[in-house]
Amino acid sequence: MKPESRDSATILVVDDDEKILFAFREVLKKDGHRCIVARNGKEALEQLEKKSPGIIFMDITMPKLDGIETLKQIRQKGSFVPVIIITGYGTMQTAIRAMQNGAFEYLTKPLDVGKIREVTSRALSSLKSSAERSQAGDSFKADFVDRYELVGRSPRMQEVYKLIGSISTTPNHTSVFITGESGTGKELVARAIHAHGAHAQEPFIGINCTVLPEALLESELFGHEKGAFTGAADRKLGKFEIAREGSLFLDEVGNLSPHLQDKLLRVLQEREFERLGGNNPIHAQGRFIAATNRQIEREVKKGSFREELFYRLNVVRIHLPALRDRTEDILLLANYFVSKYNDQLKKAIQGFSDKAMGLMQSYSYPGNVRELENIIERAVMLTKGDVIVAETLKDQFRADGQKTEGFPIASRVFSTSRAHVMNMFEKQFLVEQLMAFRGNVTAAARASKMTRQNFQRLMKKHNFKAARFRK
Repeated sequence: MKPESRDSATILVVDDDEKILFAFREVLKKDGHRCIVARNGKEALEQLEKKSPGIIFMDITMPKLDGIETLKQIRQKGSFVPVIIITGYGTMQTAIRAMQNGAFEYLTKPLDVGKIREVTSRALSSLKSSAERSQAGDSFKADFVDRYELVGRSPRMQEVYKLIGSISTTPNHTSVFITGESGTGKELVARAIHAHGAHAQEPFIGINCTVLPEALLESELFGHEKGAFTGAADRKLGKFEIAREGSLFLDEVGNLSPHLQDKLLRVLQEREFERLGGNNPIHAQGRFIAATNRQIEREVKKGSFREELFYRLNVVRIHLPALRDRTEDILLLANYFVSKYNDQLKKAIQGFSDKAMGLMQSYSYPGNVRELENIIERAVMLTKGDVIVAETLKDQFRADGQKTEGFPIASRVFSTSRAHVMNMFEKQFLVEQLMAFRGNVTAAARASKMTRQNFQRLMKKHNFKAARFRK
């Protein structure tokens, strides 16, 4: 197939929504591209054969043949055309499936014209080397375990999902480093990488590097032979060996002693190790996934974490955002936890009062998703009716030492902390005004002594949708 010009291309848009097709036609025509359309996956495959498009934008949910199945068939045909998957419901599962099956990019609706142009530009730039792109895996080796589901539709979480999908197609010697504050879900990401990889049926072995003393941790990782030290009455297999071709998750790896850092580095370099007291080399077949809540680059500069080990582990990096940096996911997560604890506690809670939702969105969650889960679990337990009210939440926020009506200090840098408090105030102000006027932006702006344009600008800044507040 002859590649398209880098300046223009024939672009296939696949969607059963005529409005979406019209919008793409207008944008692409204005940018000098030729736009062809299909309304389902079957038509898309026909257009691929007839017109040889250089780029494809394709919706997931369509009649006859959905976007993911169509993408699979495109790749099975040996085509390396960049396919940008579009969805109106961006979950972890759909993002991972899209990336695993070779999607070039993954976009969620509503679509932004600037983003379409940026993705188109990147896709055009990749066409010259498209024949060299490796074919992504087209099947799963195991079903994902629901209790390890990552929840969130924010742009930052969508990027995490895409990385998980890409990593899961790589061989085991590709190590992964996951960073983020405590409670952001680093182990969930590690389990997602494992569960969607080629060796999902092999063990996932997790070990917390802060829990055990050095000597015991060394034995846990490497194993030992009988008589290797006092008390070693029998041979013991270590975690490296038990993992086989699965995944070894080293949580809080920044706490490893210098001695264990040296030994781990040798394992990563040579892909071999020996049990304590043994002489026979054993091949390390698993994938190493490390995680830390520390500023690891700072630890490297200080000399407390070996630079060579950092680079060996940091082949692919995933940074998990703090919950306060993805506030649009708070209510989604809260409802997810309500459903979870309804099942566990045999409750039938339907949701939250307006004030409770406003309170949850204005809190900064120093403990991140784990703290939110604990708050919801307690609220479900204490709630007698079918709605969680603000009063049930307020006491718990105060119990964590951060009064919701106070000023949480998010940083020792004055400007950063001030900006954080201002963001909290703006979000709480928007929640209360929009609730008071039931989503009527004009009325809310008027009562706020603001122009409608400025009020909408503030809503856009914090990703607030008026429809959510309408009864």
